[in-house]
Amino acid sequence: MPSLPKRIDILEEGPREGFQYEKGPISTARKIELIDALSATGLKTIQIVSFVNPKLVPGMADAEAVAAGIKPASGVSYRALWLNQQGFERARATGRFDLRGSYGIAASETFQKRNQNRSIAEQQADNQKIITRFKELGVPVERGGIMAAFGCNFEGDVPVTRVVEIVGMLLDTARENDVKLKYVMLADTMGWATPLSIKRVVGAVREKFSDIELSLHLHDTRGLGVANAFAGLEIGVTHYDAAVAGLGGCPFAGNAGAAGNVCTEDLVFLCDEMGIETGVDLDALIECAKLAEDIVGHPLPGSIKTGGTLARMRAAQKTAAHA
Repeated sequence: MPSLPKRIDILEEGPREGFQYEKGPISTARKIELIDALSATGLKTIQIVSFVNPKLVPGMADAEAVAAGIKPASGVSYRALWLNQQGFERARATGRFDLRGSYGIAASETFQKRNQNRSIAEQQADNQKIITRFKELGVPVERGGIMAAFGCNFEGDVPVTRVVEIVGMLLDTARENDVKLKYVMLADTMGWATPLSIKRVVGAVREKFSDIELSLHLHDTRGLGVANAFAGLEIGVTHYDAAVAGLGGCPFAGNAGAAGNVCTEDLVFLCDEMGIETGVDLDALIECAKLAEDIVGHPLPGSIKTGGTLARMRAAQKTAAHA
């Protein structure tokens, strides 16, 4: 079994993941306020918007305006999400993003159609087209992704063998196009993962493809986000998607109780306590979580923003003992 990693990389997705899911309108200015605050926490990669159909995802109708309004911080890579070539071209036209190529497939045919309005076969054909476009523009193709890798609200449990098969498809596509992926992302899009299934799926993928790095995109729908991240840490996974304060959810998941990604500050707290470096200032991140809660106007599920850190408790007790 791999040892605990010394450091992990976090892709902060709260602004995109959260503001695409919130039901009420949120002003462009307040979205920018949160992004700029996150930029000062030590997070190195922040996904700030998605370029998708505004009729289907009205919370992202101002994606271009958000991109134009942020104050880019030195050393921070700003990313966007797109689901097709049209979305990619919109992102590219802003001139504001660190463009990194990615492509993916859902492990569920039903979810593939609900999320992107195309079949898995059609998605595969589109992947070939967008990789060609990435290469034409000199955009590095770094990530392959599998949505609904741990289960689906429409099709039930996803066989581990299917996930392994799709990883193979993604790698075959990379080889056919003469690109080398940095890692493959396994997404628990609908919150079906448990610590056991995290270890089972990651283990099966590694057994078949021992040289590929993996990342985890974990949702907290059933309260297991941090537990699943811990399972990933135990087996040496070093790339995680997370959302400040636990913002977000998947609008196409078919579950009114769908929750956002694993909460960033809770993940950072866990790593701090385990001696795993993240490069993130946890106190600054907690302030961002409180800001996010103020922006959306309702409680958000993150725990550390309310419970506080043990580092502060230890410091307070030490001070009291010497008083």
